[in-house]
Amino acid sequence: MRIPNRYSRITACLGFAALVASSVTPALAQEDPAKYPSRPIHLIVGFAAGGGNDIIARVFGQKLAESLGQPVIVENKPGGGAIVATEYVAKSAPDGYTLLMSASGISINPAVYAKLPYDAVKDFVAVSELASFPLIMIVSAASPIKSVADLVTYAKANPDKTNYASSSASFQLVTELFKQKTGAPMQVIPYKSANESVLAVISGQVTTTIADAGPVVSQVKSGTARALAVATSKRIEDLPDVPTLKEAGADVDAVLWSGIFVPKETPPGIVKKLEAEFMRIAKLPEVIARLKPLGIDTVGNSSEEFSKILKSDIARWGAVAKASNIKIEQ
Repeated sequence: MRIPNRYSRITACLGFAALVASSVTPALAQEDPAKYPSRPIHLIVGFAAGGGNDIIARVFGQKLAESLGQPVIVENKPGGGAIVATEYVAKSAPDGYTLLMSASGISINPAVYAKLPYDAVKDFVAVSELASFPLIMIVSAASPIKSVADLVTYAKANPDKTNYASSSASFQLVTELFKQKTGAPMQVIPYKSANESVLAVISGQVTTTIADAGPVVSQVKSGTARALAVATSKRIEDLPDVPTLKEAGADVDAVLWSGIFVPKETPPGIVKKLEAEFMRIAKLPEVIARLKPLGIDTVGNSSEEFSKILKSDIARWGAVAKASNIKIEQ
């Protein structure tokens, strides 16, 4: 009888040791925020290389690497309205080594897709909004339309002839919001990029478009496009004589943005460290100087502020999409 009792005691001890080890391991595996990062960080971008979001990622990534002393590797995973990249990060380890560089699409996709493989709020922590993109409504310089009021009048008089170019759900929903606020009937004509949308307007293929400042400002200044209004809350520096949509009589105020997200369970200490770094980088004169000519304004707000913007935008664009019955087939 002694032998079985002896083995029972050994088994019990081993079981207790295993229990203790299993409860301690996760804590030990979680990196000390003070020592973070100890290896390269991967910054995932849901768009192809060379675009606005990719440029922002590389500018901020370089400064982050210089500050933290570890490489920041930008990885482009385009596809499906950035859904591919967003899902990839949502399923990544919440350890601060896989970051998502996301555009406003993360707040717009829930409004236009019936089902997504992630939840923008429940599966992520919004770290910091890095930049915003002022939106500008234009027509061709050859168009008889001289103002927002002219556009609304023309659209109502010619509903079958009035259309707008859009290269993404983001631009489409902003334009649909304009339609809802003004009652101007316009049909959407899809294009692959904002550049193509702008060129379509200039050539007279479509009536108007709302696009970000990058592909628009140079065309306006060269005289090939006419800016009717900006969608921002105040006039922009590049086009000081162009009114806001609200000044022009349309109750629309919309800005697209890009920012950093991490998986939900990322340690708060690491989130705070990243938040502080991105807020600091956004204020660097060399970063502002690099992005400003591209029509990109740096922001660098707090995680709390960015989280509020995300939730507000999800609700807002959800309502716009529902009112306009906009859905994207998957």
